[in-house]
Amino acid sequence: MTGVILDRRVNAFRDDLAAAHLEGQVSARRFSEGSRRQVVEAAAPLREAPRHDAVLETELLFGERVILYDEREGWAWVQAERDSHVGYLSANALRSDIADPTHRVRTLGTHIYPRPDYKAPPIDRLSMNAQLVVEKAEERFAQLSDGHYIAATHICAVDECEQDFVEVAAGFVGSPYLWGGRTSAGLDCSALIQLALQASGIECPRDSDMQEAVLGKPLPGPPNQQAVRRGDLVFWNGHVGVMLEEGRLLHANVHHMAVVVEPAFEAFARIETWYGPITSVRRMS
Repeated sequence: MTGVILDRRVNAFRDDLAAAHLEGQVSARRFSEGSRRQVVEAAAPLREAPRHDAVLETELLFGERVILYDEREGWAWVQAERDSHVGYLSANALRSDIADPTHRVRTLGTHIYPRPDYKAPPIDRLSMNAQLVVEKAEERFAQLSDGHYIAATHICAVDECEQDFVEVAAGFVGSPYLWGGRTSAGLDCSALIQLALQASGIECPRDSDMQEAVLGKPLPGPPNQQAVRRGDLVFWNGHVGVMLEEGRLLHANVHHMAVVVEPAFEAFARIETWYGPITSVRRMS
């Protein structure tokens, strides 16, 4: 063993089973390479334990891939390929045949239709950054590989990036707060940052402490009106927000139970009573 304590949020190991690449770093009775699976639910809850009442760690979106390490009693123990998060989700949320996506959802949400008709009762609703396989696209509707349809203006090529992650994040204003949520139906502070950056072609960890460790470059000294600017990420111990113009802060928060914009320095004072002082301000290039 190395003696290094690994973060269980992003390392797949239990007493009975661990990922093969962790052999020599953790103790487990068995090590496994796992097998790839793909998410087939619009937003599959990833929980900290195999129970429906367990804490929601995050949500995995339609088309995202995971490594499956264990499956029993209807629960799958997996690690997300994109941000490495580990947890339990319903085995029914996964399929074994992997399809490489061609497109992603670029709007907050969009509906899946049984035919190219906006009056048809929708089958499902997908969220931003859900990944799809499009067979053909016409002016109004795109046909998916399963024969269903989606509004053509709501999707883009999977490698097409938004130009302004702050604008993407601002599109979520009014969305309700949900711990562990990762869609416009409900999301938390770090999911807001992750979704906006991923839509802009920037990979991003799931939780705020992980984001603080790798995103941008830290600004020296405490924040002030002159130092912070649009796009700066402001971190506390357990919270993150992003600066807008004119000294405004955009963030998903428990105080409002929503994604809101408010005067930054008023928010800073209130947030300090919840999370303590600001730990860093990091500037995205």
